[in-house]
Amino acid sequence: MQILPVSVITGFLGAGKTTLLNSLLKDPMLANAAVIINEFGEIGIDHLLVERSEENVFEMSSGCLCCTIRGDLIDTMLKLIARRDGGELKAFDRIIIETTGLADPAPVLHTVMSEPDLLKRCRLESVITVVDGVQGEATLDAHAEAVKQAAVADRLVLTKLDLLTGREGEDALHSLIGRLRALNPAARILTTHRGEATAARLLNSGLYNPETKSLDARAWLNAEAYEAGEKRRRHRHHGHHHDHGHEHGHDHHDDVSRHDDHIRSFTFADDRAISAAGLDMFLGLLQSFHGANMLRMKGIVKVADDPTRPVVLHGVQHIYHPPVRLAAWPDGDQRTRLVFIVKDIEKRLIEDLFKAFTDQITGAGAFHTDKTLSLN
Repeated sequence: MQILPVSVITGFLGAGKTTLLNSLLKDPMLANAAVIINEFGEIGIDHLLVERSEENVFEMSSGCLCCTIRGDLIDTMLKLIARRDGGELKAFDRIIIETTGLADPAPVLHTVMSEPDLLKRCRLESVITVVDGVQGEATLDAHAEAVKQAAVADRLVLTKLDLLTGREGEDALHSLIGRLRALNPAARILTTHRGEATAARLLNSGLYNPETKSLDARAWLNAEAYEAGEKRRRHRHHGHHHDHGHEHGHDHHDDVSRHDDHIRSFTFADDRAISAAGLDMFLGLLQSFHGANMLRMKGIVKVADDPTRPVVLHGVQHIYHPPVRLAAWPDGDQRTRLVFIVKDIEKRLIEDLFKAFTDQITGAGAFHTDKTLSLN
């Protein structure tokens, strides 16, 4: 049974999602893709804007892709797969979901990661966020959802950069890239005007590497990027505290970019194995107390029952994908490594909580649970 990769294209209103999708659908790699398009309001997107046969393009016009429509999305995907299996549709080999610009991407990711019937046939491959190169900073200033869209992405695509000209344009682009890099240190940033945003570069960013036909946990986790991002953040905050020579304009920008200040990313590692029960309770506590602010979490974990076969974790807010057990460590580093993108949560709080379940903090023995983690 073929497992279908699912990619989600998001981005704020006017960023250029449909233009990007039109371009991608010309790529032979997507010749057999099924596309689900959601447009807020009564009038759906014009099919003529999607330059491909309509048989594999499907509209959802009953509202934005949010909690109120999650059931509709599940039904749509399951019906598509059933029609494919029954020969009513061309045998598509992947699904692309384009959300409305008003959408919080998290519920869409929840659907793909947690719905049992979809898990049997689909896997989340990539989250692609489109950012307007001209209006991007103003959008981030004004809309917290735009900040969240950028923070959870695997790939960031900058559009309309041909409109940025001269020294002023260069400065604006540099500022936008720096801001996006601070929000999401691990996401690869690509542009449309130089032809960088190809299907191969945007879509193949999941745990499964289609070229090697294997799980590529190290590249997917990319913990090194989060470590570098933490260092840049500390350096920036240290410099801001001690440098009193900032221009007024920079101070104003710090004020208006308040949404960014709530988002942070970090990583930590641990040499010791954690029990399956301890890991289950750790994830349960994160889910219960911090789920709404846990924008995205990835990890490769050493579990005590079989330390030579690590477990891969992936979570979006309060939803966790069923854990995957690898046959072996993907590299020579046999430490647990966890990366987080969060809102208003300090690194120390999560790191100390995890270490409590590896008996590295006094009193950790007080934690007991009868639950066990379901490992593949």
